[in-house]
Amino acid sequence: MASSLQQLKKWAEKNRAAIREDYFRFLQFPSISTDPEYAKEMILCADWLCGYIAKHTGMKAECIKTEGHPLVYAEDMRAGKEAPTVLVYGHYDVQPVDPLELWKSDPFEPTERNGLIYARGAVDDKGQIFYAVMAARCWKELGRELPINLKFCIEGEEESSSTGLAKALPKLKEKLRSDYLLIVDCGMLDKETPALSLGCRGMLPLEVTLTGSNSDLHSGLHGGLAYNPNRALAELLAKLWDQNGRVQVKGFYDDVLETTEDDFKKFAFRFDKMDYSKEFGIEALGGEKDRTPLEANCLRPTIEINGMYGGYIGAGIKTVIPAHATAKLTCRLVPNQDPKKIGKQIAEFLKKHVVPGMKIKIDLNEGEPAFRGNPDSLLAKAVSLAATEVCSKKCENTLSGGSIPIIAKMIEASGAEVVGMGYGLPEDNIHAPNESFDMGRFEKGFLTVARALELL
Repeated sequence: MASSLQQLKKWAEKNRAAIREDYFRFLQFPSISTDPEYAKEMILCADWLCGYIAKHTGMKAECIKTEGHPLVYAEDMRAGKEAPTVLVYGHYDVQPVDPLELWKSDPFEPTERNGLIYARGAVDDKGQIFYAVMAARCWKELGRELPINLKFCIEGEEESSSTGLAKALPKLKEKLRSDYLLIVDCGMLDKETPALSLGCRGMLPLEVTLTGSNSDLHSGLHGGLAYNPNRALAELLAKLWDQNGRVQVKGFYDDVLETTEDDFKKFAFRFDKMDYSKEFGIEALGGEKDRTPLEANCLRPTIEINGMYGGYIGAGIKTVIPAHATAKLTCRLVPNQDPKKIGKQIAEFLKKHVVPGMKIKIDLNEGEPAFRGNPDSLLAKAVSLAATEVCSKKCENTLSGGSIPIIAKMIEASGAEVVGMGYGLPEDNIHAPNESFDMGRFEKGFLTVARALELL
């Protein structure tokens, strides 16, 4: 085992400069899936990645059109029907970069400072899916046959609800059929400790808009007469929680399983309020006050306000009562919760509690349920052992408070057992300005994937 890992390390050392150059090229594509202005860049990025995989891994690779952005698919099935098949999932699309002025360098010109590589997508998920591709490349260049069948499904809409892939799944079932699904889009337990992610919360996005008038109004001429939609929206949203942080929507917790002692033993969770406050400048904690940090972040559902706007928000003052006020919300859901059911419950709550006379419009996304993996699956054991070898520290089982919207549907389509892994950290500023990763963790990710494929 040691000699095999050493061989992988020697290959990484020999090719370090070339890998870094290719990784930086991948990061230069502004593959922002949520903004139509970047549609061309999405295609260019997918084409580059597809060509790279075909050239450097020997896998059969193709770009598959969807109703949204292209899907990059690749496979190597030479190990035969008796060998296990692993489907690796990741995404090449990235979050928007706003607010741009807070970036210390161009988000699409990768820059290394103090050992960290700064770029949008550095870790989420270009860095992580690229080190998985390097694992396939390594096997080819070492002249060794893959001991398993390997597939890649790399989508371009993970950051925008995965609509294209979701609609394409019925036609892709045969391509995606596999024994194991490896999600390379997760994180470490801490800077020294690798982790398996055995589940993520589900996701339900929604948008609510209140309309109080036909157009913006002069706040002097109409102040005291017209009810301000901004005020109505703030009052409405404040009713979603009680003083203890518990969501007040009727039925919101009906299908939530209570945390057991066994749950606490199964999963590791690191949280120190002082360190957390120091790292992120957070003093006030949200969530349900009577819950542990593990429960609050991974095992309990939430509603969050992601954005609110209405009226004038530019420099200086413009004295208006806006005609409209809008809020964007997301729910993180746990196993047994049905996103459609929760969406209806929230919509009913908002309509019931809005100021009388205020028009309300609610746009509900379909949402995706939570998922859980099996810690005793062969893939889970292989990744755990590989990560332990690579990091010289026992790999821990964790749950993620985040969401990967498409995974529940991917599990159903592929018939696979799921395991998540990754080397991201909270301080990587995922989804925020100055997102970062480092080549040390990139290399650990590569070694873990390459070694796990061998162990499996």
